[in-house]
Amino acid sequence: MTAVPDTDVLALAREQVLENGVGLGEQQVLDVLRLPDDRLPDLLALAHEVRMRWCGPEVEVEGIISLKTGGCPEDCHFCSQSGRFPTPVRSAWLDIPNLVKAARQTAETGATEFCIVAAVRGPDKRLLSQVREGVRAIRADGNDIQIACSLGMLTQEQVDELVDMGVHRYNHNLETARSHFPAVVTTHTWEERWDTLRMVAEAGMEVCCGGIIGMGETVEQRAEFAVQLAELNPHEVPMNFLIPQPGTPYEHHEIVEGRDALRTVAAFRLAMPRTMLRFAGGRELTLGDLGAEQGMLGGINAIIVGNYLTNLGRPASADLEMLDELKMPIKALSDSL
Repeated sequence: MTAVPDTDVLALAREQVLENGVGLGEQQVLDVLRLPDDRLPDLLALAHEVRMRWCGPEVEVEGIISLKTGGCPEDCHFCSQSGRFPTPVRSAWLDIPNLVKAARQTAETGATEFCIVAAVRGPDKRLLSQVREGVRAIRADGNDIQIACSLGMLTQEQVDELVDMGVHRYNHNLETARSHFPAVVTTHTWEERWDTLRMVAEAGMEVCCGGIIGMGETVEQRAEFAVQLAELNPHEVPMNFLIPQPGTPYEHHEIVEGRDALRTVAAFRLAMPRTMLRFAGGRELTLGDLGAEQGMLGGINAIIVGNYLTNLGRPASADLEMLDELKMPIKALSDSL
């Protein structure tokens, strides 16, 4: 495919994406990712227009909590929870009362989504029993916040069990482009993750699938990743930026430069005009406070508030104040049930 000159790609995107709601293809996304810095304001403005046209002004707010931390048998090179690396993270379980407390605190921020996460290859009977007990306890507490899970790779039986529990969304990140995945993880394949996502979608749960930018991938692989996600047609795509973790193979990686991060967010919006694009881990490190606002005006329409699994985030109040200043309404729970 012939590359579109960078002077033309935004005009093409305005017609194809903004006017017609059709995401850019791989070469076009690559052209966007190669735009010079002086085109960045125009790119961000267009991405924001696309978000407003096809998703609307509302922002979905989510909190996450780790039910089972550390001790994971997989070798994801970015992850401090892998039991294969000498990281400071140690294996631990969260008890049900504290899970309920975390869900209550999340709901009190105005969030509509609460995600239960476990560092595992896939859930065993004990973990699924804990999740079921946790969901039941959250509901018994009078909390009607929507519950999502991220528990690794699933079997069909496990997918069906989560549906029966009332879990409405499942997070399972592809992490990076298919061509780059073997350099990031060796203990399972990209295709295994894809199979889990296919089963989740076929079972009627919403699919949450994104990845991490800055793991040594090329700009071409970022474009590849964007269109692979678009092919999956996920409800939500979390945009993470690598936080180099002590003890992991990626501990000395450089963080993504802020302008590249914003350019990537906008490019993903132009590839997936109708998808919920969520700011997730690493945004504070690579973008800072001002960058968060720029991202919200450059294609993002969802955000994780508070802390991430093993990393601190901004205070939830800071993000909520930012949304208020930007006059971006928080998606109401009643609208998403």
